Amino acid sequence: MTSVFDYVIVGAGSAGCVIASRLSENASVTVCMLEAGPADWHPMIHIPAGWMKLMKNPRLNWMYETEPSEWTGGRHVPVPRGKTLGGSSSINGNIFNRGTPGDFDHWAERGNPGWGYADVLPLFRRLEDWQGPDPDARRGRGGPLRITPSPWRHPLCDAFIAGAASLGIPENPDYNGVRQEGVSYTQRTISRGLRQSSARAFLRPAMKRANLDVRTDAQACAILFEGRRAIGIRYRRGGAMHEVRARREVILSGGVINSPQLLQLSGVGDPEHLGSIGIPCLHALPGVGRNLRDHYTPRFTARVRNAETFNERAHGLKFVAELAKWLAGRPSILALPATACYAFARSHPALDINDLQITFMPASYKEGHQSQLDDRPGMTIAAWQQRPDSLGHVLARSADPFEKPVIQPNYLAEESDRRVLLAGLKLARAILRSKPMEPYFAGEIFPGDDVRTDAELLETAKARGTTTFHMMGTCRMGPATDETAVVDHRLKVHGIDGLRVADASIMPTMPSANTNASTLMIGEKASDLIRADCHT
Repeated sequence: MTSVFDYVIVGAGSAGCVIASRLSENASVTVCMLEAGPADWHPMIHIPAGWMKLMKNPRLNWMYETEPSEWTGGRHVPVPRGKTLGGSSSINGNIFNRGTPGDFDHWAERGNPGWGYADVLPLFRRLEDWQGPDPDARRGRGGPLRITPSPWRHPLCDAFIAGAASLGIPENPDYNGVRQEGVSYTQRTISRGLRQSSARAFLRPAMKRANLDVRTDAQACAILFEGRRAIGIRYRRGGAMHEVRARREVILSGGVINSPQLLQLSGVGDPEHLGSIGIPCLHALPGVGRNLRDHYTPRFTARVRNAETFNERAHGLKFVAELAKWLAGRPSILALPATACYAFARSHPALDINDLQITFMPASYKEGHQSQLDDRPGMTIAAWQQRPDSLGHVLARSADPFEKPVIQPNYLAEESDRRVLLAGLKLARAILRSKPMEPYFAGEIFPGDDVRTDAELLETAKARGTTTFHMMGTCRMGPATDETAVVDHRLKVHGIDGLRVADASIMPTMPSANTNASTLMIGEKASDLIRADCHT
């Protein structure tokens, strides 16, 4: 089966759905999108709290895991990645967090013109339909993606916010506004009790157009080339191999793991690595799969008194009541994001800007699990370094496109990451023990009051540290003079015609945030770049 379109997009994730929607607005072009997973039919996708059920669902989740390392204590750390329409935006924690203005200015300063905060702010505003106040005129109204402030309050969350404020972290009405630093309830990609994935917001409306062909259960296996020009994709669907051709461009939006792996499988990457797995090198780009970064932290838990937590509401008749509230469109634990509150703070007062992100949830989870509530009431707090220095890699393990690649983030390899994480863990504990939290704090479960020294606190990262699901950077954007760069500032792969990458893998440095919001922005930016080149 061979077919020809103007554009072929690999991956229906956060960026891919935006690109498919924007390109297909032009009725004179044809677009084909390939998605390795199924359609987003599963009810747990659309119920916001359903993310807990999707963390271990191999039909909708690639079920990746990292290689062992020193600071994971020799453990394999699970790395959930969405495998359905909407990609990871269909299984994530429903949080919307752009990052700081300086994050994007830094991208531009690294030799990527057009990516500064002034350039990308209109793109964020274009994609947003923000339902809260906008005193700084930094938010978007009427865009495809509905973003909502928290519709509920909880005494533990109010105490957390007051506790952070008592330690000098100011309340901030909008961490996506003029500044990020401060503490508040989180902003959510949830509306009317339903998840607002990129598939729901962007792709589903576009699928009504005759010029957009979305093919699910279609796993890309190789990029097709004529010389140094990408002309299509070979993919498997229904047990058979097929080809789809692109008259204009192939766009990789498979994400931080799949995009570099597909490039490597197609002969684009580090010649030494490709040779070691028996793949002929078509084009040498040593940066493919390098520059992997991620947020990493142990989650601390504590017992609760004098307040009801979400643990109690998740069982028996109380859960039936929560289900009834959700069905009636009222605030319910079924429509909650994975994190109730955020605090953005500095690891040292001499810093000009925050470098710590702290999350809080009036719920606790079973030991060693991030997606199974504990039987007893509790609360969870976590802190991580926002801009980690440790670098890892994603490398194809073999020439087999169906074998999972090597994923090695090298968590906490750099001393600076350990230093900032340690400051964050201490600050998280201080908030739990602050005066406003005193009526509710009934003792630490993990790591426990007997863990006191810096060395003991850092050991908790080895014992229980996990990803916070924010991998990026494996197809880094940068000028040709940057030996680590894979794409230029127009997202074109260096040295290859007709091929772009547009997803979280192109981020040159980590944004001070969860990565979904900035990945959606990358989809908007890529769409503009592609359409501009179409008219030149």
